[in-house]
Amino acid sequence: MCMCVLVKMPRVVPDQRSKFDNEEFFRKLSRECEIKYTGFRDRPHEERQARFQNACRDGRSEVAFVATGTNLSLQFFPANLHGDQRQVPTREYVDFERETGKVHLKAPMILNGVCVIWRGWIDLQRLDGMGYLEYDDERAQHEDALAQAAFEEARRRTRDFEERERSHREDLESRRQQDPSPGSNMANADVEHKMR
Repeated sequence: MCMCVLVKMPRVVPDQRSKFDNEEFFRKLSRECEIKYTGFRDRPHEERQARFQNACRDGRSEVAFVATGTNLSLQFFPANLHGDQRQVPTREYVDFERETGKVHLKAPMILNGVCVIWRGWIDLQRLDGMGYLEYDDERAQHEDALAQAAFEEARRRTRDFEERERSHREDLESRRQQDPSPGSNMANADVEHKMR
């Protein structure tokens, strides 16, 4: 009998904080560095400016960290609202009013198994600016709890399966002991099962 237990894979790694603090990838991106809007590169600059502002108002944009070439597709919503296209981002996530000629942005996400918040600003004329990643401790704790719950559920399912398997083996063994004639074990078990 094949054991097949479906397990929901956790979205985060076990020690997110350590990975964020120690991996070179995160260490580089956690320092404020130059970013650029990367959408519609084949279009004229004025059209790109308009498309960038519209995308921000819709709650999304594409940016790249210039030094590393890391491209991100950002969504400017609280973590629990990702993908809900009917929402308009709040000023906490997209702020055109903080500084003239700039938009300040905030985008929570899970990146390489670590909960982070991308923060930055982009000049509305040049379509470049500064940005960085910070560790999102609150969301990390929430995702860790979800991962632990998924692990515990998988363990419970495995125990339940093993218990059913053990019970089934014991049932077959008791049937074999009741009818010891060779070759008739399975046939008799099938007949008994059909009679039930």
